[in-house]
Amino acid sequence: MHDIVRKVVSGRLEDMFEADALASDLSGRAMHHLVSELFPICRSITGDGVRQTLRKVQEHIPLTTCEVPSGLKVFDWTVPPEWNIRDAYIKNSAGERIVDFRACNLHVVGYSVPVHVRLSLGELKKHLFSDPAHPDCVPYRTSYYAPTWGFCIAHDQLVALQEDEYEVCIDSILEPGHLTYGQLRLSGKSSDEVLISCHVCHPSLGNDNLSGIAVATALAQHLRNRDLRYSYRFLFIPGTIGSITWLALNQSSIGKIKHGMVLTCVGDAGAPTYKRSRRSNAEIDRAWIYTLQQSGSPFTVLPFSPFGYDERQYCSPGIDLPVGCFMRTPHGQFPEYHTSADNVAFVKPAALRDTLERAIATIDVIENNASYINQKPMCEPKLGDYGLYGGIGGKSAGDYQMALLWLLNMSDGDASLLDIAERSNLSWDLLTKAAEALTSAGLLKRVEDVSGK
Repeated sequence: MHDIVRKVVSGRLEDMFEADALASDLSGRAMHHLVSELFPICRSITGDGVRQTLRKVQEHIPLTTCEVPSGLKVFDWTVPPEWNIRDAYIKNSAGERIVDFRACNLHVVGYSVPVHVRLSLGELKKHLFSDPAHPDCVPYRTSYYAPTWGFCIAHDQLVALQEDEYEVCIDSILEPGHLTYGQLRLSGKSSDEVLISCHVCHPSLGNDNLSGIAVATALAQHLRNRDLRYSYRFLFIPGTIGSITWLALNQSSIGKIKHGMVLTCVGDAGAPTYKRSRRSNAEIDRAWIYTLQQSGSPFTVLPFSPFGYDERQYCSPGIDLPVGCFMRTPHGQFPEYHTSADNVAFVKPAALRDTLERAIATIDVIENNASYINQKPMCEPKLGDYGLYGGIGGKSAGDYQMALLWLLNMSDGDASLLDIAERSNLSWDLLTKAAEALTSAGLLKRVEDVSGK
């Protein structure tokens, strides 16, 4: 299967990316700038727009681009023909462009077949799509698997159209080519992997598409500078068909994925939302929910549903990976969703940074989660003799002492740090510091150190 995937690398990857500009900017403006740069590109599930997007991401991380040929059977699906578009418009009888793809790439229904005709208003309306609920916005529509053509326009413009003869042109190409995706694997001490996935298939939509790309890119930058326990696989893929294709081509290795998350709609000003994996209580689910609880700010946890983004493919019953989805306002629940109002201004730098920090906090949990065995389990040890009382002064001293006691009481070889964190409601930072102190004092040992693993 792997032999049919063409890997495309332009030049030396290590010479193509900036070190960590996105990850180190505490304001989120660098990620927002990346959103702005990507916004004008017309993306779809295949085509040059995806390649252009991945080349821009390669300026920040050493991404490898992979190409899968049209016509390849992937489970119950087939990799579609490649779609590219050069121009599209609707002109009135005076020759004026009243709808112009160059002004807004949402105007063309995705995957529209080429057309160049003159039509009456009645005939034209059969191919026009609008959203009366948002009359001043251009909606986003696609027709990937049913060959047709169409234009999306604001409903206010639709009702104002006059009887006339209209020239309609969509200068597109739909022919055998490739489905393109990008991936990056960061090696850790273990070959077990954490999957980070985002979609790259939407045109000019800032929150539903580009925010996930920006945060995933910044997260990859951050992790490149860390000593990692797990290996991390980043996928920048077309939605649905991209994840299905990747899973079909990598069936022999997906068992290495121990945790995963889909990042989407992560740049709006709404409160965080986490959607559980199909397993519902996987370690990644618990880690996300714990870090959200520890933040002290509002959040929502959703149960798993087989509708949404690529988590539904990763969590399909025959694959059943522990992959959840992190969002801010969920898809379809903000009025700008799939309209021209989901623009660069709708994406907030502070929200991008907040999302990145929450993802890093969650990764800290899965990176450092471990089970310990109390080496003095017969009642509470006299901590003062080990220099562990008063080890941290100030406001957090009481919590630190409680962390020591919780760890000593619960470290029976079965309970993990995350188990203890959930039960004690103490911060991860305090618990990990306390575990280090108890281990240094010889009062705790990691299970793998005891077993010799």
